[in-house]
Amino acid sequence: MGRILLALITVWMWPDEVGAQGYSAPALSNKDSWSMVIIPDPQGYTKFARNQPLLDLMLAWVEDNRQKLNIGLVLCTGDLVEHNYITERPKENGDQLSGSQWKCVSDAFGKLDGKLPYILCTGNHDYGTGSSENRYSQFNSYFPPVRNPLNQSLLVEMAPNAAGVRTLENACYEFRPPFGKPLLVFSLEFNPRKAVVEWAKSVAARPAYRQHRGVVLTHSYMRSTQRNNERITKEDYPPGFSDYTLGDDLWKQLIQPADNLGLVVCGHIIDVASHAGHVGFRTDKNRSGRVVNQMLFNAQNEGGNWKGNGGDGWIRILEFLPDQRTVKVKTFSPLFAISPATRQLAWRTEPFDEFEFYLD
Repeated sequence: MGRILLALITVWMWPDEVGAQGYSAPALSNKDSWSMVIIPDPQGYTKFARNQPLLDLMLAWVEDNRQKLNIGLVLCTGDLVEHNYITERPKENGDQLSGSQWKCVSDAFGKLDGKLPYILCTGNHDYGTGSSENRYSQFNSYFPPVRNPLNQSLLVEMAPNAAGVRTLENACYEFRPPFGKPLLVFSLEFNPRKAVVEWAKSVAARPAYRQHRGVVLTHSYMRSTQRNNERITKEDYPPGFSDYTLGDDLWKQLIQPADNLGLVVCGHIIDVASHAGHVGFRTDKNRSGRVVNQMLFNAQNEGGNWKGNGGDGWIRILEFLPDQRTVKVKTFSPLFAISPATRQLAWRTEPFDEFEFYLD
């Protein structure tokens, strides 16, 4: 009887062990490090009712792991919704009205209110009806400046949006990590207007921030590894307005001339429906000869293409090491990690998904 019971226990345990084979949960490589989490374009989660719980899962995972990974800051690359303002349900590209889409992304990030600061930028789908037909966005209705006290405590300044209202569509934050230079983080609207670029340029040049490390978060900036990480010179979906700044021009007008802007994070691009078609990385030197790291991270076409699950739950974890120079990049899916049967799929380890870069 004992042998039969042992055999039954072994059989019962076997699937979980096999499914989890080789899996290790995210952890810091150095106990004194801190980390930043990047959430890629959520639009594929918010536009379908069946996918909305997946975005909730991703942010719940961030909330659960904030102490273990010493998470200091969360960034989101924009396209929070697929349809900023529609009055009829989509017949194919989603099944949710705009209010449901905005509520989904608002509720998901609401898990971090009072627990972690998070900075979101606006994408082309966050304007107009479905893709920047104009500069109207519901963003400020769901993410007002006073919403998260931890965001508000970092806020330096906001620039007026296209309607002349100061909102978090264009904002500057000062974040002081556990060690090293303080960060000056700019969140810029999709293809920012010329006045926004000039505003960011003037803030970055202030004497009080010259020794900061500047970060630019904006939706559209560069293409993927499939397109040689080129900065964008032409949009695949031209906006319905004339005042805008493309990625390559943003580099020339704001980032390259600055002495203290050292990191750019963006989303937006899908060059091909593959891991490599969603991600990119390049380095260039600014006018002072300092290295500027530029990263594209998107995932919206993963998990079954446009009508799939929204992106397989992929997030990026950036670990900032105590040497104040090294940043370890890893790509992880809380969705795959939640079940022992799929945990072996929870890490992407290709060179464009797991790598290091260095702060100058």
